[in-house]
Amino acid sequence: MPEIAVMARKPNHHPKAPGIFKAPITQQIDYIKGTEAIAGFGNKDFYVAIIPSKLAREIIIANHYSKRIVNNSYIHLGVYVDGIMRGVLQFGYMLNQTKYGLEKIVTGTKQGDYLELNRMWLDDIAPRNSESKAISYAIKYIKKACPMVGWIQSFADERCGCLGVVYQAANFLYFGHHKTHFYELNGETYHSMLLSVRKANPCPRDKHLMDNLSKAKRQSLTQFRYIYFIKRSWIARCKVKPLPYPKPNQPLPSRSIKVNRLKKPS
Repeated sequence: MPEIAVMARKPNHHPKAPGIFKAPITQQIDYIKGTEAIAGFGNKDFYVAIIPSKLAREIIIANHYSKRIVNNSYIHLGVYVDGIMRGVLQFGYMLNQTKYGLEKIVTGTKQGDYLELNRMWLDDIAPRNSESKAISYAIKYIKKACPMVGWIQSFADERCGCLGVVYQAANFLYFGHHKTHFYELNGETYHSMLLSVRKANPCPRDKHLMDNLSKAKRQSLTQFRYIYFIKRSWIARCKVKPLPYPKPNQPLPSRSIKVNRLKKPS
């Protein structure tokens, strides 16, 4: 990988632009330092590093099963194996950024206190367990580059044909499953939340769904919520307790009995 310069003005809770940095050249696993800030984490065999948002979006559109980007993303990491980019991780805001959305699981959460893994794609040629290793290295980077972040959320989707084993291997906690509604229209997939969260100020794509909702096919898919707590003390802020990991060919863990709210730290 040649020298890369990533310079931009960002909100305070965004990571500082790293400036110019070089790919690691040794076996030592460590932070990748740019001229201005931390740029990534790993060693010459396997590392993650900041890449331009335009490049990340192009790769996701070309390779991710959804064929869609999430405009909420503001951390874009390339995943490099033996010096060749084999994947992309994008972190950013959750779709529902209201107070209800921010505090649905973790009370007291404010903007900048969390991240959501919006998109992840790795080439099939990458070694086994590369997904969980990439997530682990990304978390190392985030700890250093975004010290405000207390927790990271991601969802496994039944469209992937798995229960979130990648997140289980990366030591995320499991917080249950739920049904999410999607709409398919002219080959595009839309999250049903767009009909409410962005109703007042829809983008052209959202407006297209609203104007043609009667023609869209509604689907219901299961999603599995996982959270990694960078600040372990924040686990006590959770409104519900984590559940055992879901396993293949077994009933999904659920909260059929009301769970007591965990005590919020004083």
